[in-house]
Amino acid sequence: MDDRNNTIAGWVLAGCGAALGLSIVGGMIFHGERPEKMGYAIEGVEEAGGGGEAKAVPIASLLPTADPAKGAEVFKKCAACHTINQGGANGVGPNLYGTLGEPIGQGKGGFAFSDALKSVGGNWDFERMNAWLTSPRKFANGTKMTFAGLSSPEDRANVIAYLNQQGSNLPLPAAPPPGAEAGGNDAAVANVTEAVKGSTADIANTGTPASGAPSVDPNAAKEPGLGITPPAKR
Repeated sequence: MDDRNNTIAGWVLAGCGAALGLSIVGGMIFHGERPEKMGYAIEGVEEAGGGGEAKAVPIASLLPTADPAKGAEVFKKCAACHTINQGGANGVGPNLYGTLGEPIGQGKGGFAFSDALKSVGGNWDFERMNAWLTSPRKFANGTKMTFAGLSSPEDRANVIAYLNQQGSNLPLPAAPPPGAEAGGNDAAVANVTEAVKGSTADIANTGTPASGAPSVDPNAAKEPGLGITPPAKR
């Protein structure tokens, strides 16, 4: 009886050992690292987020319709570090009253600007302020400004319009005429259409094609076959 029990136990242990071994071998065979690029590339289909950066919206085209009241709401994100009232004190950041039009990284009651911002040079205009609000670190690498920036072009335009009202009052750029580009394209198409109509009218009224068009013998239809008048026999 004991031999039978030992035999059964031996077969059970052998089976367990075989199962464990197969599991280890299978894991070694089918083991793989996560690929750097999932799936297969399909020609003609771009990856999400691919195709380069989105085309930037010119700030000059947004400022004429910007809303300073909305800009004041967005500016609340900046109020922890900046005051904007006339004569306001500097805090973590400088007072921003009358900033547009002023030299970059200078003045503001002796505020300690970073060397990175001082080295930019020039004055705060709409384009530079838009670039600064988009990404302070890209505008002045090494700046002490820790704010990441505003990703929305509309938010930036509204904030700039609000800042401009606070002691700067620079003239805003004029709004581009509505549909100016589309109107130019329509005019070009209209010109081409008129030219085609003119050529068609010349042929219909005079039987003479427009300048540069190949001549057609009116008697060509009388000749069987190719419909082309043969040369005169000598």
